[in-house]
Amino acid sequence: MRYIPRVSAAEDDWSTRHSVLTTARRTAALVNVLADDRPDPGDVAAVLLAYGETGPVELDPGEVAGMCEAADLLREVFEAATADEAATVLNRLLREHTGPLRLTSHGGTGPWHAHIDRDDDAPWAEWLLASSCMALAVLVWDRQRPPGRTCASGSCRNVFVAQGSGPERRYCSRRCATRERVAAHRGRHSAEGSGGSAQDPV
Repeated sequence: MRYIPRVSAAEDDWSTRHSVLTTARRTAALVNVLADDRPDPGDVAAVLLAYGETGPVELDPGEVAGMCEAADLLREVFEAATADEAATVLNRLLREHTGPLRLTSHGGTGPWHAHIDRDDDAPWAEWLLASSCMALAVLVWDRQRPPGRTCASGSCRNVFVAQGSGPERRYCSRRCATRERVAAHRGRHSAEGSGGSAQDPV
């Protein structure tokens, strides 16, 4: 089943693990790990476990291939430049790939909550697409801006959730931001050096 059983408040907080923002961040992490040409099922399972899925998580190549297709569709949402573009993509995905809204408690093992996949035993790819679309749609609805973006570094394809406190992010990580700052700094110094040499008398 694609759910996380309820545990005591002392051990974990169900609502935090299933928050819209956490689900959206899980979506970004899965889109990134599934972007490899041949993603390792163990790496995909590690992301699921890191975001609260109960183990063991065993994925076969066919399941990973289906999740890759779902991730490619979800990447379009992160590439949207405006809320209008993100909403257009999400409306298409919701129309073509998800079921009607339903409530489930997974047989009484968790609190009632919304799903838009076919049923509690839906394939991983369907679960990924449905749960991600719902979370990203709520972010667009709540913030009236795109839910995420792609890294501004030309050498990185990662996506990330851009919504949160603080200034708007342009890079997926500090590593990418630092690499771009260093490259820009070196480029300026190189240009200044070249310009100075060109003006010197020979």
